[in-house]
Amino acid sequence: MKLTRRQFTTMVAAAAAAQAVSSLGFAGRAEAADPEELSGLSLTEAAAKVRSGGATSVQLTQASLERIGVLGPKLDAFITVAAQQALAQAQQLDAEQKAGKLRGPLHGVPIAIKDNIDTAGIRTTGASAVFEDRVPKEDAPVVARLKAAGAVIVGKTNLQEFAMGGGETSFFGPARNPWALDHNTGGSSSGSGAAISARLAYGALGTDTAGSVRMPASYCGVVGLKPTYGLVPIRGIIPLILSLDHCGPLTRTVEDTALMLNVMAGYDKLDITSVEHAREDYVAALKQPLSGLRLGLPAGYFDHVDPEVTKASAAAIAVLARLTASVKDVSLPGITDMGNLGALGEVYAYHEEYFQNAAAKYMLPERMRLQTLFSGNAKATDYIRARWKLDLLRRTIDDAFTDFDLVVMPTQRILPPLLDDLIKRAHDPKPIDPSVTSNCAPFDVYGLPAVSIPCGFSKSGLPIGLMIAGPRFSEGRVLALAQAYEQATDWHKRVPPVNAATPVPPVVSS
Repeated sequence: MKLTRRQFTTMVAAAAAAQAVSSLGFAGRAEAADPEELSGLSLTEAAAKVRSGGATSVQLTQASLERIGVLGPKLDAFITVAAQQALAQAQQLDAEQKAGKLRGPLHGVPIAIKDNIDTAGIRTTGASAVFEDRVPKEDAPVVARLKAAGAVIVGKTNLQEFAMGGGETSFFGPARNPWALDHNTGGSSSGSGAAISARLAYGALGTDTAGSVRMPASYCGVVGLKPTYGLVPIRGIIPLILSLDHCGPLTRTVEDTALMLNVMAGYDKLDITSVEHAREDYVAALKQPLSGLRLGLPAGYFDHVDPEVTKASAAAIAVLARLTASVKDVSLPGITDMGNLGALGEVYAYHEEYFQNAAAKYMLPERMRLQTLFSGNAKATDYIRARWKLDLLRRTIDDAFTDFDLVVMPTQRILPPLLDDLIKRAHDPKPIDPSVTSNCAPFDVYGLPAVSIPCGFSKSGLPIGLMIAGPRFSEGRVLALAQAYEQATDWHKRVPPVNAATPVPPVVSS
């Protein structure tokens, strides 16, 4: 039987995970716990169980690896499963816990890392043949911070090649949506969204340049936060458009997101995008009062929205209206050409050498995108003027929040599309305007914090997301409102139907 690259990769990953778990034997299963019960815990609950001795890090890691072994070949959520390293790390953390030492709030909890974020000793491919065998020597600072807080790195998740699209193109095959395997997970953090939704890990890192954390959060029915630009360091992450790139967490609950952000946020003087900001406790901020908040519904963000998305969003906003002081129509500044910095040279700046030396190793859609960018007539003066406009907008964007505190809107204007449709469209040389389907990109330009939370499902069972955003460094307030909505509803408690018996529908070869 001839295997595709995706089938071969996922088969190897599943076998490695199974072998690593079985090699641990009975010793790793002391006081055996139900893996299904463990995998169903939130990150916050899992961390609390490790702290109290109710579960071990090895047990949590085994639960993740066993689930990856079963569902990994169906979802293609992981490019690399770090089974042996994860279990060794978990054993060390359990020994430390027994000795009364806890590294931090994530002690012993398995976390997945998007595969454009450097991990020492674990390959970081960007989902591209260009970097198929690239193994970094150092962790990206954000990974180092997770490890220092006790996180177990269980593997590297799939993504759109070099984060250049919506999750339909990867050298390792596209990730599948756990709610419907023939549908898109959202990109570019496609594998991270699928992994959290299907309970393969307790938290994951994604990157967001035009919505790449919030889109998969919306399509997969999980929580995804894009922090304020510069709050979380992006050094050690393969850039797409450095002026717009963000790194954020994907989790099952808002409290989990706050817990991860506590660890991830902080100044890095070697990161040219990093900004200094006084440390905050985002978990504590969840308890702040909300009854006085004034919410805005920004003009234009409710246009051309799928009727089912409109219905779910309207119901969600009605819930928020009961929790806050007021809801009214508002306006946010236009972004004109400031979101076009990639076409003006920033993508070219990173990929020039690789593309000149190994263009054939890029997938066809990315090759077409890069050829278009590299053959353009962008001038340095155009880029500089766009940067000036961007810098001024970010300095003044908070002024828009004069008589309202936060804004609310659908995350995506459409339901998760079929993978086949996206793959076919990706091979069309005509450019696609993401603003037609998504509300995410402006907030990357603004540099404002924005979170997507589950707010409903379509008649066919596909998730729908709601986005809440606020002024710079208002993460605590944004997350507090998101959690209040979460606690008032049950959407986040739903689990996707994918299981060992779920058939995997074929998709168009990419």
